[in-house]
Amino acid sequence: MLMISVSGIRGVVGVDLFPENVSRFSAAFGSWAKGGKIVVGRDTRVSGAMFEEVVVASLQAVGCTVIRVGVVPTPTVAMAVLKHQAAGAVILSASHNPAEWNALKFLNHKSEFLSPMEGQQVIQLAKHGPLDYVSYLQLGKVLTDSAALEYHIAKILELPYIHPEKIAERRFKVALDAVNGAGSESIPTLLTALGVEKVERIHCTPDGLFPHNPEPLPEHLTDICALVKRTGADLGVVTDPDADRLALVDNEGNLFGEEYTQACAHDFMLSIKKGPLATNLSSSGINEYIASQHGQTVFRSPVGEIHVVTLMHAHQAVSGGEGNGGVINPDLHYGRDALVGIAMMLQLLTDRQTDAASYRKSLPEFVISKNKVDLDPSMDANQVMRDLTELFKHAKPDTQDGVKLHFEEGWVHLRKSNTEPIIRIYAEAGSQEMADSLAQRVIIPLKASSKTTE
Repeated sequence: MLMISVSGIRGVVGVDLFPENVSRFSAAFGSWAKGGKIVVGRDTRVSGAMFEEVVVASLQAVGCTVIRVGVVPTPTVAMAVLKHQAAGAVILSASHNPAEWNALKFLNHKSEFLSPMEGQQVIQLAKHGPLDYVSYLQLGKVLTDSAALEYHIAKILELPYIHPEKIAERRFKVALDAVNGAGSESIPTLLTALGVEKVERIHCTPDGLFPHNPEPLPEHLTDICALVKRTGADLGVVTDPDADRLALVDNEGNLFGEEYTQACAHDFMLSIKKGPLATNLSSSGINEYIASQHGQTVFRSPVGEIHVVTLMHAHQAVSGGEGNGGVINPDLHYGRDALVGIAMMLQLLTDRQTDAASYRKSLPEFVISKNKVDLDPSMDANQVMRDLTELFKHAKPDTQDGVKLHFEEGWVHLRKSNTEPIIRIYAEAGSQEMADSLAQRVIIPLKASSKTTE
């Protein structure tokens, strides 16, 4: 089933995603952008080169000037929008989805994902038109920017609190797993520019053939943990296929936990300047802990990068992100960015003269149990949510995005995924056993309720 949302379209290549619907949505986006300059970039997926040609041609057909940046991280595309003062961007990447998936993701002129209103406008154009196809004399030009990554890295190095010369003094050795994605070459380039002495690589062949499930979850990251131990690396970094999500491994070969990535970034930023933080409803309570250590507040939004960004603008947050390893540094751009996240982490370790394991051990334990239930086409997910809200009305349900329940032991958040045909169920408590137990407290009646709706 082709998944259509305000941020773009996503599906399995050859099953849901074809040149026809890619062309239609690309032309719709170009029409919405009034034929302006559009940046086009992609990750390493096997289908990416084919679909890139379709996207470029379709944008030309509605009069857009296309700026091709090639295979680069998603945040590099976002930075290219700002560099070229473009009307927007089309990114070909299905993020953490397996290799058979691909997607079109749209950015506006601010280099941010489309707002719900903007996204609906593009969807309506794709479904109903009119599409602004032009004559042969008005076809859009195609330009190439082969220096987009260099620009992105230069802007990171220009941040007043990133000091490569000080990082270089630590003579860091960093291990990298880029899952053969867009970080395969860009992350080593960044690390060298930051003054890292040696980079140990695994899964850095940018061919889009992912060696393991590309979602940076613990069960998929045994290789990088072993590499850190074997090489004596000071830090391990893991990116998803389009390098907007970041997972960290300490110098003892232990995972930080992807929920702690943004917490580290928050801690670093709040040591530089004070202000509120923003994250989503499914992210860990470690964020409130970090904020409290600096006398600050956390604001929470529905899940989705654009919702967090909207909240950041509203409250002038100094740092934002999502618990899936997303770091948003508004001093650079309003989007998840693994590259700036890496720079901030290395600077934090440098400034505090500590190692990764000691720093991670200084933080309290918040454990999240992440679960999912397949969404059967006959299931009325909204009705299921209403049933659970009523069943657990004693648990202070928050219904701004699915339903989040607050128990004495912790919380449970369940919601329809924006990227897969599933219902996600996240639960957090002080131990894995308790988090799993909380999740099951909701999953069991969820499955029972879903059967009654079929």
